[in-house]
Amino acid sequence: MPAHVLILGGTTEARRLAADLAARTGVRVTTSLAGRVARPGAVAGEVRIGGFGGAQGLADWLRTQHVDALVDATHPFAEAITANAAHAAAATEVPSVVLRRPGWRPGPGDRWYDVPSLAGAAEVLPGLGRRVFLSTGRLGLAAFAHLTDLRFVVRSVDPPEPPMPPDTELVLARGPFTVADETELLSAHRIEVLVTKDSGGQATAAKLTAARELGLPVVVVRRPPLPQGVAAVPDVAGVLEWLGFSPA
Repeated sequence: MPAHVLILGGTTEARRLAADLAARTGVRVTTSLAGRVARPGAVAGEVRIGGFGGAQGLADWLRTQHVDALVDATHPFAEAITANAAHAAAATEVPSVVLRRPGWRPGPGDRWYDVPSLAGAAEVLPGLGRRVFLSTGRLGLAAFAHLTDLRFVVRSVDPPEPPMPPDTELVLARGPFTVADETELLSAHRIEVLVTKDSGGQATAAKLTAARELGLPVVVVRRPPLPQGVAAVPDVAGVLEWLGFSPA
């Protein structure tokens, strides 16, 4: 059984895993947060804030802190962090796994347009609507900054930094949001098209249901692939089994 588990966190699943491990006798759990959110939610166990300085910095930390297992439970679009974690784990021979919740799939009545990137989303938007709910986080707005003829509503926990589209209304809010919440927002702003990343999970899926009920098209940015050879499990139970723990 691992004595020290490092979780690369920032997701709901990461917090659940940390809470489970912190409650177990003899287990040290450390959650690392990138620090991109000013007021992150409470996390059980030890918490560190900020980057490691790339794959080499993470490898050094794994060695000096005597980490026995590494769990990458970052956002599915944290591509650079996941790559660094894979390299660091290989360099140190620390067992590692990715906790990656399944992606979303369209259901009956959905009008989804799959794109490979934020740039791809920006390319298809002008043909789908002029009033856009941009629900892709605050860090990728530059991809849409050239779309001067569209009106955007952007929701994030913290204010985004420029560049961003010139006609942008910012909504500062922290989820989770209900279907009623999302329906009200889409209706109040007369949204014609929704843009979202394929984050997966239920915490942010209410907007998809609201868009379906309102008959709105949804542009879905599909997640990047995992590094070759990296093992992944879909949930906290899968990580606990991989670690050799029985359910709490």
